[in-house]
Amino acid sequence: MNYTISIQKNKNGWLTGQCEQLPEAISEGRDMDHLMQNMREVIKEALEIRKEDFLATHKEERCSRRILYLSHEKNGITKTSKRKRVLA
Repeated sequence: MNYTISIQKNKNGWLTGQCEQLPEAISEGRDMDHLMQNMREVIKEALEIRKEDFLATHKEERCSRRILYLSHEKNGITKTSKRKRVLA
């Protein structure tokens, strides 16, 4: 999945980034490479927290799970995703 990062230079000259799709994912870096590395880490953490919160409110005994396959359209060609990953 692609994430869009809004980036600003702060008063100390460092870059501050915030993920548009996960607004709670915010980090800083001394340069663009450092910021992107830090953003990868905070996005992974934010997704893990969201997963834990979701699973806590959707207990096994109260819900069932199904796999949803989405088609990806690229350059006018539709491809079906072969991912079979389910939240565990």
